[in-house]
Formats: sequence, C-alpha cells, structure tokens
Amino acid sequence: MRLSNFINGAFIAPVDGQYLNNFNPSTGEVYGEIPDSTEADVLLAIEAAKSAQLSWANTPAEEKFKVMNRIAELIDANREKLAMAESMDQGKPLWLARNEMNRAAQNFRFFATAAMQFSSESHAMEDKAINYTLRQPIGVVGCISPWNLPLYLFTWKIAPAIAAGNTVVAKPSEFTPVTAFMLCELCNEAGLPAGVLNVVHGLGQKAGQAIVESKFTKAISFTGGTATGKHLAATAAPMFKKLSLELGGKNPNIIFADADLNKAIKTTVNSSFMNQGEICLCGSRVFVQRAVYQEVKDRLVAEVNQLTIGNPLDENMRIGAIVSKPHYEKVLGYIELAKEEGATILTGGKAVHPSGLENGWYIAPTILEGLPFDCRCNMEEIFGPVITIMPFDTEEEVLEMANATEYGLAATVWTSNLNTAHRVANKIQMGIVWINCWLLRDLRTPFGGTKSSGVGREGGWEAMKFFTEPKNVCIAF
Repeated sequence: MRLSNFINGAFIAPVDGQYLNNFNPSTGEVYGEIPDSTEADVLLAIEAAKSAQLSWANTPAEEKFKVMNRIAELIDANREKLAMAESMDQGKPLWLARNEMNRAAQNFRFFATAAMQFSSESHAMEDKAINYTLRQPIGVVGCISPWNLPLYLFTWKIAPAIAAGNTVVAKPSEFTPVTAFMLCELCNEAGLPAGVLNVVHGLGQKAGQAIVESKFTKAISFTGGTATGKHLAATAAPMFKKLSLELGGKNPNIIFADADLNKAIKTTVNSSFMNQGEICLCGSRVFVQRAVYQEVKDRLVAEVNQLTIGNPLDENMRIGAIVSKPHYEKVLGYIELAKEEGATILTGGKAVHPSGLENGWYIAPTILEGLPFDCRCNMEEIFGPVITIMPFDTEEEVLEMANATEYGLAATVWTSNLNTAHRVANKIQMGIVWINCWLLRDLRTPFGGTKSSGVGREGGWEAMKFFTEPKNVCIAF
C-alpha cells in the first residue's frame, strides 16, 4: 500500500518522489509506504488552502453543516473498514478501534452543529453605544495529530477548524497515516470543496516543521509529546501564531479507603492499560489509601494477570502491540530504569512474543511497587503499559505526591465522600478531574492540561473560539 498526499482535492505523489516505510506493529513488518514530504509539498498544500479559504468562509453555515454531517455519516458507514485499518496501523485491538471510529464520526457531527449555532455577542452601553463581537475565521491553520488515537484526534482538530470557516493543512503521525488517507477519500465523496482540507504525510522535523514555520499558517493545533511541543512553541511564538498544545501527562489515580473498590479496581485496569497505556489520559500513578492498599494491590494484580495479549485483530485480545519499535524500546528501557531505582515488579515487566507474531512489539502490562514518588519513573511520561502503585495516609500527603510532576493533564479520584471529592478536585493541579469514573467525555467541555501538559483548551466553544479571531465593533448612538 503506497499512500499519497491529499492537496486541493487530489491525491498526488510527493514532489521529491521519496517515501517512508510504514510498519505493522503486530508483526514488526513493513506493509506500506507513505510520502516523505518536504517543504515543497507543504507549500503546495498551503497554496491550495489559501485559494479555497475565502469561498469556504463565505459558505452558508447550513451548507457547512450538510457537508460535515455527510462526512460523519460516511465514517459510520465505513466503520469496519476504518477500524481494521486503524488496528493494523497502530497496533490497538480491533474492538477498541471500532469505538474510536464512533468518536471520529461524533467529532464531525458535533462541530457540524456548532457551525450552525456559533454566533456573535453584543454589549449595550446604556444610551451611548452598542458593541458587537464578530468571530471570524483565522484563515489557513495547521493541524498536527499524534499516533495513539489517530483518526479520533485527527478529526478532533480538523472538524472545528473547518466548521469555523478555516482551511486546513494537516499532518498525521508518520507511524499511523492510513485512516487520515482514507478520511480524505470520504471528504471527496461527501463533497467537501477542494482545498478546504489538505493532508501532507511525512516526518515532523520536515513536513511538520514546514507547516509551523510558514507565515501563511496563522494558527497551529498540535497534540503530541512535551519536548516536541516546546520546540514547536519556540518556532511559532515569535511569529505570533495562535497555539493550542495538548502535550504529555503523568496522571494520578487516587483511591481512598471509602471508595467503591469493585468499580475502582475494574476501572483502574482500563484507565491504566487501555490502548496499551498509549493514551495521554491513562492513569500511570496509582495512589491507594493505606487501609485498603494490600487489598487493592492484590486484586489489581489478579485482574491484570487475566488480560490477554496478542494479535490486535483477535476479538478476544485486550492488549495489542506497541505502536513502533523505537517506542517499544523506550518503554522497555523505563522498566529497566525502574529496576535500577529499586522497583519490585508485581506483574509483567517484560516483552511478550505471541505465537506467530514473534517479531511484533508486545509488552506485558506491568505494575511496579516500592518506588519513591519523586523518582524518574514517577516523574517522566512512559506512555506504555506500565504503572506504579503507592500507599498514602492522608489527603494532604496524596495531593503533595500527585502534584509533584511537571505535568497537569488529568486525575481520577475514587471516594464516596462528597466533601473529599470537592476538596481534592479543587486542589489537584490538573486540567481534567474525573470523580468515580474515567474517560467519561462530554464534547461540550474544555479539554486540556496545566503546566507542561499544554497550552489552551480544545472541545466545544473553546475549540470554535480558538479557530476564530474576535473583532469588536462599537457603534455610537
């Protein structure tokens, strides 16, 4: 399978004719090629986006709604084909990929309706004047998405950008390009005008950097690692571009003694190891109040030992393959570091080689105990199926440990005490706090983190506001 770039509504080869290998994580084998795009390809995409922007901005909201809603319907209609491609490309279990295709469709459907409802604001000044605020498209925007939830997060950026009247130059991760390519086919089928969405494949340091550096991209929405986010910000900030950065996480999962332990333990297995732990919202540090620590630890280990690991296309598998060989080696490296830091491995801690898939990149779900809360394995983002478990005595103590990292994306708190829930939610330094649940998402709510977990918020009106410029008009009476 050789993919093409999608520019001005057409699928075209990279200008330099160079391609990158695309690997199947479950086998470790090359199964396709993607364009190794350069600045020349990005410039073509930007020109197409510039040419289409004014016409798209002036397209009535109802027409935008119709086109975007058709895209959502086509994602639904092609759910199985998209899910199969996502599973093969990313290594995630097929059943999980199906769920993510639902969310990809929801993203387009949700922001299609937002295009119909987005409105200006007015402010009267008694008998002196009236102000109204216009929300106008920025123009050409750059959207760069990660490899862990490929189509899910790709659409999470593109849908609000085009709903607000912008045109887009997007780059999916080079590790997981296939569903972005397939989405372009669906956009043509849905009647999205040429140039509104342009997709350039390739490496971040070449294609991604060219998108960020261009004087014609007026805003950048990026999801990925914190180090890359810092580099991107250093490039874009002096150019005064709008920036939305959704970066890393080292999320605490806090279980108080009065929690519903059955629900807490079941959900913790999911929140720790879903998608091989390759979700920025996964809880990687589990804090358990000492009175129930031994019980929670024993039951958690027993539950994790029941997780099946293997071929992502097998409906019975809960854990699939790690996305790439470099990331596989990084995660295994952190397990070795944990041993050096004094960890006891309660379960996992090793690579797995399923029968027939011995060259695939699989790691057993791993629980580490005995590490200090401020060691590297508790401070740095591993982004794999590896968690630490630690006891605590008081609310104050666990808040100090939970807030100790440079990250501030999400937290999960388990308690039956409403006062405890409110106090901890207020004091924990995270952008998202789930009480007695995890990953329960309402698309209307702001999504994002504090500290090194990012800048800005996505979701709902936050996204529509990010992708527009406010203009105040004052009319004197």
